[in-house]
Amino acid sequence: MADKITSVIAKEDNGNIQITFAIPSDVIKSAEDETIKEFAKDTEIAGFRKGMAPLDKVKDKIPQSTLIEHSLSHVLPKALAEAVTENKLQIAIYPKFELISAKEGEAWQIRGTTCELPKFELGDYKKAVTGELAAASIIVPGKDSADKSASGQISRDKKEQIAIKAILENTKIEIPQILIEEEADSRLSNLLGRLEKLGLALENYLASMGKKAEDLRADYAKQAKEAIALDLILTKIAESEGLKIDQKEVDAALNMSQVDIKEKDQNPSETDNRKRLMESILRRRAALDFLINLS
Repeated sequence: MADKITSVIAKEDNGNIQITFAIPSDVIKSAEDETIKEFAKDTEIAGFRKGMAPLDKVKDKIPQSTLIEHSLSHVLPKALAEAVTENKLQIAIYPKFELISAKEGEAWQIRGTTCELPKFELGDYKKAVTGELAAASIIVPGKDSADKSASGQISRDKKEQIAIKAILENTKIEIPQILIEEEADSRLSNLLGRLEKLGLALENYLASMGKKAEDLRADYAKQAKEAIALDLILTKIAESEGLKIDQKEVDAALNMSQVDIKEKDQNPSETDNRKRLMESILRRRAALDFLINLS
């Protein structure tokens, strides 16, 4: 069909998935018309009552980039859903879209970059963790005394560090590049927010750390890769061990984390999403607790 959106899937070595869409000009024209009608409701043009201006004059008032962005928002969600279904994809994040070509009268080319969660095997994580914990419990005079009691008992924090290091080293898992970039961007954004509150410039912060911007980005990318891997591994361990979280525990944790949010002000779907997120966090916490108690 001439008006059917087509897509091509390409899986890259870094774990990313490229979905390239070809959107027929007729589909684009229809989406643009809908966008212009939406803008017309609030557009004020001299000589016409609000919402009554001719659509061609309304179009002239809309920046081209805005028209393209809003028109694609009418088209891409459905096109993505069809591509995901047809190719049996289980995407982990909503794609980052890039406009490749948008010539008048021709099919538009749009590229979306996303990924699936990596598939991996856990390996013998119990043996790896218990071995490392046993080795760490050996008392060596003058070494790691701050992490042990006189009887050689390892502190909880140290046990967690040992368990985390053991499962990361014992599990081969390839994290898609786009997931790493997303997490690194989030961490950088949080840092910039904190610096802004403190009235510090990023350049001064970097100078105080003796680092360049690219060094900071590389550090955050490494941290992001390990954090994502750890979350996935702990989630799989929780599934493997059949660890469950009581709903009362989830509710209690939510109440502690959002004391300033009134129940009546919460959107039901947002509340459900927060509950699912909190449950996943608690399950990973339970998996880590399980590991440090193996010894």
